[in-house]
Amino acid sequence: MKKSIITFAAAAAVGLGTIFGGISVKTEAASISSLKGEQNKIQNQRSEIKSGINQANDKISKLQNQQADVKSEMKRLDLAISDATEKIDDKTAKMKETKVQIVKLQGETKVIKERIEKRNVLLKDRARSYQETGGMVNYLDVLMGSTSFSDFIDRANAVATIMQADQDIIQQHEADEKELEKKQTQVKNDLASLQKMLDDLKQMNQQLNTQKAEKDKLLAVLVDKEEQEHEHAMDLSEQAEILAAQDAAIQRSIKQEQERQAKEAAQAAQAAQAAKAAQAKNNSANGGGSGGSGGGGSTAAPHVSSGSFTRPAPGVITSGYGGRGGSFHWGFDIAQSGGNVPIFAAADGEVYVSHYSSTYGNVVYILHNINGQTYTTVYAHMQRSLVGAGTNVKKGQQIGVMGNTGDSRGQHLHFELYKGRWQYHSAINPSGIVPL
Repeated sequence: MKKSIITFAAAAAVGLGTIFGGISVKTEAASISSLKGEQNKIQNQRSEIKSGINQANDKISKLQNQQADVKSEMKRLDLAISDATEKIDDKTAKMKETKVQIVKLQGETKVIKERIEKRNVLLKDRARSYQETGGMVNYLDVLMGSTSFSDFIDRANAVATIMQADQDIIQQHEADEKELEKKQTQVKNDLASLQKMLDDLKQMNQQLNTQKAEKDKLLAVLVDKEEQEHEHAMDLSEQAEILAAQDAAIQRSIKQEQERQAKEAAQAAQAAQAAKAAQAKNNSANGGGSGGSGGGGSTAAPHVSSGSFTRPAPGVITSGYGGRGGSFHWGFDIAQSGGNVPIFAAADGEVYVSHYSSTYGNVVYILHNINGQTYTTVYAHMQRSLVGAGTNVKKGQQIGVMGNTGDSRGQHLHFELYKGRWQYHSAINPSGIVPL
C-alpha cells in the first residue's frame, strides 16, 4: 500500500510538472513575445521621432534663412531711413536759409515799395501839372522866354534834362516793379519747392519707418517660431533619449526572461529526471520516504502596500488624472511639506532613465514586468534622484527626494503610470492599479 502511494505520488509529480510546465512555457513565451512587440513599437516610434527631429531642424534652418533675409532688408531700410533723415535735415536747413532770405527780401521789398510810392506821388504831381498847364506848351514858353541865344541853349538843355529825368523815373519805376515781382515769385517758388521736397521726404521717411516696424514684427515672429522649433526639437530629442533607454531596458528584460526560462527549464528537467529515478527505485524497493516543504516570506516596511504596486510618496493628492485648467493632467500630484520627503519605487523594476528635464526637472523612469504585463512609472520634479539608469529597484525602495525642480509650482511628486512602454501623452489613470 505504501509503495502504491509513493508510486502514485511520483507519477503525479511528473504529470503535474508536465501540465504546469506546458502552461508556464506558453505564458513565458507570450511574455517574451509581448516584450519584443513593445520593442518593435519603440523602434518604430524612435524612427518617427528621428524623422520629426530632422523636420524640426529643417524648419529651424529655413526660419534662420528667413531671419537673415529680414535682417538684410532691415539693414537696407536703416540705410534708406538714415539717408532720408539727412536729406530732411538738409532741406530743413535750406528752408531756414530761404526764410532768412525772405526776411531780407521783405526789407528790400519795403524799400522798393517806398521808392515806387514816392515816384507814384511825383508822377501824379507832374501829371497834374501837365493837365493844368497843358504839358509841352509850358516847355515852349520856357524856351521862348529866353533873352539870348545862349539863354535859349541853356533853357533847351534844361528842358531836355527834365524830360529825360521823367523818362528815367518811369523806366526805374517799371524796373523796380518787375524786380519786386521777380523776387517775390522766386522766393515763393523756392519756398514751395523746398516745402514739397520736405513733405515728400517726411512721407518717405514715415513709410520707411512703417516698413521697418513691420520687419521688426516679422523678425520677432520668426525668432519666436525658431524658439518653438528648438523647444520642439529638444522635446523630441528627450523623447528619443527616453525611448532609446527604454529599448535597452526591454532588451535586458528579454535577456533576463530568456535566462530565467532556461534556468527553470533546466531545473524542471532535473526534477523530472529525479522523479523518474525515484519511481524506478520505488518499483524495486518496498520502503522509503521522502518529503519536505519550504516556505518563505518577506516583511515590508510600513509604507509598502501589499500587491504589485505601492504608494510612491507620502502626502496629500493635490491634483488627479484628467482635465485641469484647460489642459490635460497625465498623472497624480502628491504634495508633502518639509525637507527630505522620500519618494519610493511603486513596484519592482529597472530604472532606465534618471536625468534632468526642462519640464519634469529631476525625473526617473522605471520599467516593470508584472505577471507578464509591462508597465512604466515616472517620478518627476524630485529635488534629487538616488538611483541611476540601470539600477534594479524593489517595491517601496527609496529612489529620490520630493522637490520643486523643472516646470513646477511648489514641492510635490508628479507620478505617471503607463501600461506597456512609455509614450508621450499616453499615460493611464493609476487609480485602481496603484494604491493612492
